[in-house]
Order: sequence, then structure tokens, then C-alpha cells
Amino acid sequence: MSRLSTGLFAAASFLVASTATFAAAQAPAVSDRITNPVAQFAGIDKITGRIITFDVYIDETVQFGALQVTPRVCYSRPETEQPKTDSFVEVDEITLDRKIRRIFTGWMFAESPGLNAVEHAVYDVWLKGCKQKSDVPPPTAAKADTAKSKTNAAEPKAPAQDQPAEAAPKPTDVAPAPDGTTDQN
Repeated sequence: MSRLSTGLFAAASFLVASTATFAAAQAPAVSDRITNPVAQFAGIDKITGRIITFDVYIDETVQFGALQVTPRVCYSRPETEQPKTDSFVEVDEITLDRKIRRIFTGWMFAESPGLNAVEHAVYDVWLKGCKQKSDVPPPTAAKADTAKSKTNAAEPKAPAQDQPAEAAPKPTDVAPAPDGTTDQN
């Protein structure tokens, strides 16, 4: 009986070890996935029939119609492997009484857009892919540009003390007429 138990134990150990080895070989390595700073979405406005593609930086919120889309991560695979692109996304709806209501939290898959797309009465949104770069400026650059323009607009420009003020045009300066002649009264 002990030989049978030992044999079964050895066979079970071998089976567990080979199953773990097989599972490890089949499971993709976490290092194979690429973390991207931009998620690319497509959305349809069902009233107008327009399909719009838009880029959203990770942890940035972009409004599409009455929906606010915020991707938290966007993963893809190297070009040498089979495509597998996914993003964890939060979608909120701005209701008619101006309240924000979460309508979707979860994973979207670019290769299966119908699997976890946001289906709304007026708008649908789905993941198209992940990108390393976008034509849209990153949110930090946009905030810096906005802050810079507000700062410059808020500061009055005082004339320099050493520089003379610009001279006003003299009454004798006359702009030419469209036909090239000058009219002096």
C-alpha cells in the first residue's frame, strides 16, 4: 500500500510541476506589455451619425458629448507579437440636471470593441488603440500654456523708463488709396 501511495504521490507531483511549467510557458510575461501614455478612442453620436476619433492622455478627462472619458492605463504588445490592446477606463455621464453619474468602469479591448464598449442612449465609445505620441498637446503643456497666457494678460505692460514712447502718426502721413494715389486735403 505504501508503494502505491508513493507512486501516486510522485505522479501527482509530476503532474502539478508539469502543469505549472506549461501554464508559465503559456502565460504572457508582464514585461512583454507596453505601457502607453495615450489611449485612442472612437465615439459615435447617434443623432448626427458622426464617428469621431479622439486621443486622451492617461488620467486626463475628455468630454465627448455628454460623456466624460478618463483612461487610467493603456497597454499594448510589441509589434512582433499578436495584437492585444486594453485600457482601464472610467466613463461618466453629465445628466440634464448637471449631475455627474458613473456609467462605466472597466476594461476595454481594442481587438473586441463590442465586448466592453460604452453604449449610451445618444453616444457610444470604444477603444481603438494605445499610442506613445499624440498630435494633441499633453495636459501639462496645455495647462502651462494657459497659465502663461493668463499671467501675461494679467500683468500690465509698463513702458520702459529709458525708451521713448512710440511716436504717434503725424497728420501729414497719409495712407495710399486702393488705386495707389494719395489723397491729401
